[in-house]
This record gives sequence, C-alpha cells and structure tokens, in this order.
Amino acid sequence: MAQAQAGKMLVGLDIGTSKIVAIVGEVTPEGGIEIVGLGSHPSRGMKKGVVVNIESTVQSIRRAVEEAELMAGCTIHSVYAGIAGSHVQSQNSNGVVAVRGAEITEPDLERVIDAAQAVAIPQDRRTIHVIPQEFIVDSQEGIREPIGMAGVRLEAKVHLVTAAVNAAQNIERCVQRCNLRTEDIILEQLASSYAVLTDDERELGVCMVDIGGGTTDIAIFTDGAIRHTAVIPIAGDQVTNDIAMALLTPTQHAEEIKIKYACALRQLARDDEMINVPSVGDRPSRQLSRQSLAEVVEPRYDELFTLIQAELRRSGYDELIPAGIVLTGGTAKMEGVVELAEEIFHMPVRLARPHGVSGLTDVINNPIYSTAVGLLLYAAKQPGNKAPQVIEERSQSGVFSRISEWIKGNF
Repeated sequence: MAQAQAGKMLVGLDIGTSKIVAIVGEVTPEGGIEIVGLGSHPSRGMKKGVVVNIESTVQSIRRAVEEAELMAGCTIHSVYAGIAGSHVQSQNSNGVVAVRGAEITEPDLERVIDAAQAVAIPQDRRTIHVIPQEFIVDSQEGIREPIGMAGVRLEAKVHLVTAAVNAAQNIERCVQRCNLRTEDIILEQLASSYAVLTDDERELGVCMVDIGGGTTDIAIFTDGAIRHTAVIPIAGDQVTNDIAMALLTPTQHAEEIKIKYACALRQLARDDEMINVPSVGDRPSRQLSRQSLAEVVEPRYDELFTLIQAELRRSGYDELIPAGIVLTGGTAKMEGVVELAEEIFHMPVRLARPHGVSGLTDVINNPIYSTAVGLLLYAAKQPGNKAPQVIEERSQSGVFSRISEWIKGNF
C-alpha cells in the first residue's frame, strides 16, 4: 500500500439477510487496516440475500451506518457493498493475445483480460468480478505477474462472476437512498475469504463456506487463486424456522433458543439439560431437553453439508483441497457444527474468525463480521485504488450532537 494512502478511510457494508453491518477502517502507514467504527442492525427487507423491500432495507442500512458514524466520529459518504444470493453465477474463462513489444506491458495485460472476459452474457446479467487465476507466457504456466517478462504469446485464465442486473441495482438503489455512493459491489464469499483464509490454505487448496442467515456462500481456492464459487439458498433462517415449527414457538423466540441453546450434534447435548420454550399466544411455556432441540437442528445442518459436498463434487475440486473446509458466518458458530462437518466431509474443518486487521479486534473477533471485515481488506488491496477519502472527519461538537440525536431517537 502506498504511503500516500495512509489515513484514508474505507467503509464496508455487509447487507445480509439477518443483519446489516457497516464497518469503518483506516488505512495505516504500514498498509494495514485499523477498525475504528462498527454499526450493526437487524436486517428488514432482505430474503435469501436479495432485496425484497426497498424501504425496510434502507431503514436498516441507515441505522447501521449511523451507529458506525457515531463510533468512528465521522461522516460516511460512500461504501463498498457486498452482494450474495442464488442469482450469482460464476465460470472460468481464458483469453489469448499476441505481445506487441519486446516484453509484456500493462496494456498487454489489459488486452488479455478483456479477451478472457469476452464471453456471451445475457442482458439481464452483469459482470461483478473478473479475477485472474494465472497467466501463461509462451506455454510457460503458473505465472502470476507477467509484466516485464519476454514473450510473444500471452494467455490469461480468469474467474468470471456475474449477478442479476436487478439484484445489483436494488442494492445500489438502497445505498443511494441513504445518501451514500457505492464505490464497488463485491461478492460476499470473495470478501470473506480475504478475512479468514491464510496464504498457505489458498496455495494448498481449501473450500471456504460462509453460512449466513439467508444463504450459504462457497468459494474454492487452489494454487493461490479462486477456482469456483457457488451459493446455496439454505442457511440459518431455515434452522430457525425448523425450531419454530417443531417446538410450536414464535420465530423470534426460536431465534433466541437457537443462539443460546442449539447444538448441531445430538451426542454433544445433554438429555438432563432443560430449556424453557415459550408458546404461541397465551399458552404457558414448556420445558424441553437440549438433546430434543439438537434432534431438530442436526438434520438441517446434515442436509446443508450434504448439499455443500454435492457442490464440491460437481465443481471437480473435491479431491484438490487438502487444507479442508473453513467455516465462517454467524450460523457456523453453533456448538457441534465443526464436529458434524468433519463427520460428513471426512477432512479437516475449522471455524474461522476475521484476522489481518487491528483496532477493535475484541469486538470483531466473531465469524458474523467476516464479510464486513473482508470488504475492507478487499477494497484496500485493489491496485490503483485512488478514490477520494470516503469519510470526512467531523468536529467534536458534531459528534456529540449526533450522539444526543441518536439517544433521543432510541430512548
């Protein structure tokens, strides 16, 4: 990171199905990211990663951004937003060009990337990312930085990610109605990978699984590059609905029971440990063993991991990920999830929390913030990122005024 960017502020906006997180990071002189502000608010208006109610989503974004502004003591003007949902599709492509000079230059690189992404895309879809995997110079494979090398033929292998135009526009529209600008839209599992994966895992081969509220996002890496991405429309909300239906309890109580007591592996739950289950309407609450709750939860996680395993096999990379599975996201935090995953996948599984940042590390040391932190790390590492500061510091009196306004609006 260039010294000139030190002090620049970046904002990541994770627009999830269950929560919306706005996170503020400052670029340090060493090129790292220091977290200086965080705002989180329950998501209203999203379903399976897609906007279904503009007004509700706008209100949730606004509240999350206001909280982040209060904590960071600044005004947010633009954000890097995440995108997810089953409408997201990906494919691998390649392109070839002839090198015009004695050595490969930046224009040659741009031409070969353009050639690689010259594939037929329907009008209702939009290209979100063109991610280089490797370059081939005169049949020499495995090159990552071809600029300056001698050669006459340059080939690029890239990973193309597309999304439904309407879904992307609705996210931009929600951000715009909050008087903010969208700097970029970033695939959420790609962002999460920046926050939770190590370089060794990327090189060896790893499958990252981000289990959120509405979708489960998958990203597969081998030889240091992303090879496959996918979205499964089953996640934490389905677990909550299963609990609500099986225990005959309102959805909000089912969510609380899931967070506090649920276990994804029935062997780990004790039969003599009882929990209180509120009933619907005026009916009295009931007592239920924690093991009975696990018997409701385990089949849903079993189904989800089986679908992930099927996606792995379909991708063709199931035998190429010796580093195993990395789980992240709020729904992956439940007791027993890692143990159940190891039983199903028969490979190493770990639960990952965001790393690679400083600042509010005790606050963001939670899998639910992996995507938000990853959005900042992705934005900071983009070459040629010379956008003006997206945040302007406000005076102390302005900060205190904002705090008093927030207190009046919430109490």
